[in-house]
Amino acid sequence: MTTLTIQLDDAAAESLHRLAEQEQRSPTEIVRDALTAYTMARRPLPKGVGKYRSGQTDISGRAKEILRDAAKEGTWP
Repeated sequence: MTTLTIQLDDAAAESLHRLAEQEQRSPTEIVRDALTAYTMARRPLPKGVGKYRSGQTDISGRAKEILRDAAKEGTWP
């Protein structure tokens, strides 16, 4: 795991610590989850998504899961 240092203004730091207390999680875990969600939402879809038929009817409902697994396996940028 890599260590990253970030700087927050006082209001953001207070909000983060309050949320961590409410959810009984560490601030690091909350920031990690938020960054993961943000980067997954901003990641462009590969060319051809939705263009071809696989015969599987649940692909659109599982798209994020499939892309996340492909990224973990290194088969998708």
